[in-house]
Amino acid sequence: MSNKKHALSIFSLTMITVGSVDSIRNLPATALFGSQLIIFFILGAVFFLIPTALVSAELASGWAKQGGVYIWVKEAFGKKAGFLAIWLQWIENVIWYPTILSFVAGTIGYLISPSLANSPYFLCAVIISSFWGATYVNLRGMKSSALMSSICTISGLLVPMSLIIGLGAAWVFGGNLMQVEFDSSSIMPELNSSMWVSLTAIILSFCGIEIATVHANDVENPQKAFPRALIYSVFIILSTLILGSLSIAIVLPQGDINLVAGIMQAFGAFFARYHLALLMPVVAIMLVMGGLGGVSNWIIAPTKGLLVAAEDGNLPPFFQKVNKNGAPVVLLVGQAIIVTLLSSLFLFMPSVNGSYWLLTALAAQLYMLMYLLMFFAAVKLRFSAPTHPRAFKIPGGTFGMIAVVLIGMVGTCTTLVVSFFPPEGINIGSIIQYEIMLVSGLFFMCLPPFIFNWLQSRRNTIGVIAIEA
Repeated sequence: MSNKKHALSIFSLTMITVGSVDSIRNLPATALFGSQLIIFFILGAVFFLIPTALVSAELASGWAKQGGVYIWVKEAFGKKAGFLAIWLQWIENVIWYPTILSFVAGTIGYLISPSLANSPYFLCAVIISSFWGATYVNLRGMKSSALMSSICTISGLLVPMSLIIGLGAAWVFGGNLMQVEFDSSSIMPELNSSMWVSLTAIILSFCGIEIATVHANDVENPQKAFPRALIYSVFIILSTLILGSLSIAIVLPQGDINLVAGIMQAFGAFFARYHLALLMPVVAIMLVMGGLGGVSNWIIAPTKGLLVAAEDGNLPPFFQKVNKNGAPVVLLVGQAIIVTLLSSLFLFMPSVNGSYWLLTALAAQLYMLMYLLMFFAAVKLRFSAPTHPRAFKIPGGTFGMIAVVLIGMVGTCTTLVVSFFPPEGINIGSIIQYEIMLVSGLFFMCLPPFIFNWLQSRRNTIGVIAIEA
């Protein structure tokens, strides 16, 4: 019986991919780097976005079970490695939530009073209350999540992104004063410049494309459809992120860009020039809807992947509890508690931008470790399961796979290294304190899987001893 009516079109697959990766909240962080961001985005696409898209597409089309990266790495290296991979993806998202919700809080604060966007207490209060609210919604189940997702994507991403790009174009062609230059010396980054740390923000803005590739088996003729959809997606993602970031960079001086409220700052400058200040509340509402919708959409997906790992024996039965709606209660509540604790960073860092950057760097490092495991798993499965059916395979045989993985690993390893160095112009306090917090955070966030595996081994050993006795 044909299942063509269930197949996704190239357009649908492209929209899913773009919706999973593209984000307006990252624009202020990348706008900090002026016209140099053009080169950085192209390098990020070549050394990260395209390789991760190709690798995850092959893995998803061959092992399309619920659990995603847990299943892929488990098939290659066993349960313990799979658990580490899904843990890294889950905990990275936990760290990511305060950054996107700080964007929501900054938007709300900027609308009420611009000074609130720099108030750590206001940001902390909004982040915590918003996340617990989103957790409550997910605990109750969301039957209309598809409709909600569409509304939030259109209102919170496509419309404001198109608007800010259009305003930026009008600003340039209107002959207004621009804060950046576009000559060759300005666009080309200096090899010894601290601007290379922009790779952290740019690579993180590309993360998440592996979520979209779970639909590879739902595409008719994936060998032709997926490359075309990926080409369209990469073009849309690159063009919107580059043009959106430049729109902020041309209107705001670098030192004035707030990583939390930069979008509202830019809209405020544009609207003041074109006498459209009445639109500020409308834009703020759209951005808030987009941010909350993004959190609501993502809050359950990695958690369900972790639940699969828990049910596979990687976590004690306590963590496997679900309610009548099928929601993993303990994992969702535990996630909310961690987000609450992380949000307190805004109270202890010397600046809002410093707190935002610390969380961004930590999230990027954890996600890069997960991608390294995914790359290794893809190569291993090419050798250990060469005949396993895959709806999509990276062209070029084994050589093509290894080449793509090596290119991707250059991007991930570079990001891991440079993310330890904060960009100039962001007040992170003492560099020693910043590095200690970053290294400690990375260590403690990676530690739980090893503790759980050790405890599991101890329980198994005790069980064997008891049986023999």
